[in-house]
Amino acid sequence: MVKNTRGRGRGRTASGKPNPVDIHVGARVRLRRTLLGMSQEKLGEAIGLTFQQVQKYERGANRVGASRLYDLSRVLEVPVSFFFDDMPDEISSKSVHERREMSESPDPFDNDPMNRRETLELVRAYYRITDPTQRKRVFELVKSMGILVADNENAK
Repeated sequence: MVKNTRGRGRGRTASGKPNPVDIHVGARVRLRRTLLGMSQEKLGEAIGLTFQQVQKYERGANRVGASRLYDLSRVLEVPVSFFFDDMPDEISSKSVHERREMSESPDPFDNDPMNRRETLELVRAYYRITDPTQRKRVFELVKSMGILVADNENAK
């Protein structure tokens, strides 16, 4: 029986899943694109790709080359280093060989509320408030509501 090795090269893990670094970079592309309110289609047009190719980058299914990463940083108005910021220690502390042996790729959208669409839309709406006084009041309101919820849960 011949074992299918397709998809195991090019930085994938031993199980054939995308490299955790590629997943993280893709998650950061998605985060920034969403914060800007940009569709995958618009981002693709800006860098000469289809929205399906952008989707593959965002999932980590396709690796992002250096020149493409540079293009993304220009279109998304962030430094290239942004795509590597906040990388979990369980990824950044591992060697190339250790990452390739990882059997499960971390899902960057699992437990982090910063990666939820609801959070990103809230942040975008917040920054659309042009009056600094109003924006500060909204901030204080949301903060106080969070404190009330935490106090109520602690009282139980």
